[in-house]
Amino acid sequence: MATRDTTAAPGDPRVRRTRSALARALIELAEERDLTRISVSDVAGSAGVSRSAFYDHYRDVHELAEDACTAMIDDLIDSLPGPALDSADLAREAIESLTAFFDRLAAHAGLYRALLGPQGSARVAGHIRGRIAAVIHDRLTHADATDWPERVPHDVTASFTAGALIGVAVDWLEHGCARPPATMAAAIWPLVNAHYRLSAGGG
Repeated sequence: MATRDTTAAPGDPRVRRTRSALARALIELAEERDLTRISVSDVAGSAGVSRSAFYDHYRDVHELAEDACTAMIDDLIDSLPGPALDSADLAREAIESLTAFFDRLAAHAGLYRALLGPQGSARVAGHIRGRIAAVIHDRLTHADATDWPERVPHDVTASFTAGALIGVAVDWLEHGCARPPATMAAAIWPLVNAHYRLSAGGG
């Protein structure tokens, strides 16, 4: 197997173009078949590059999938509407944000299912959990202390919530996204809200 080219900087426009083309090709292929049935030749051919060009950037399809998935999650979390914890309409805003999260997972369910399932990638699962926890921690830290006192350390609350959300999402993906994203969001929010209120010492 060829080794990856270490002479080209990741910020090189040629590198970015090739990696973007490979990621797009993999995402499209993952909608048609399981990740385990996608070969390097499949991805390279769909991306319009050679096998050697593929190996300049990635060791195998799984590494490409991890890279593509973490980039998609970063984009997803950055684009999600963020409910303000002191909002007068917190429930609606939170459910809208959760619905958007599940919508985006469903859009690439095959890829996420492969990477987050039992035989998936610990790196991707950890990345998603960490990104979500960081967002929650930031919002708790900047919330009004009278509404959200740190009865339970904010980092613990954030990690607990992120882990629970990922657990539910993985189960949903493995069962074929049987419930609509809006239904999932409406079911999850009361559980999350109850934990926040208990952590803050509310009733």
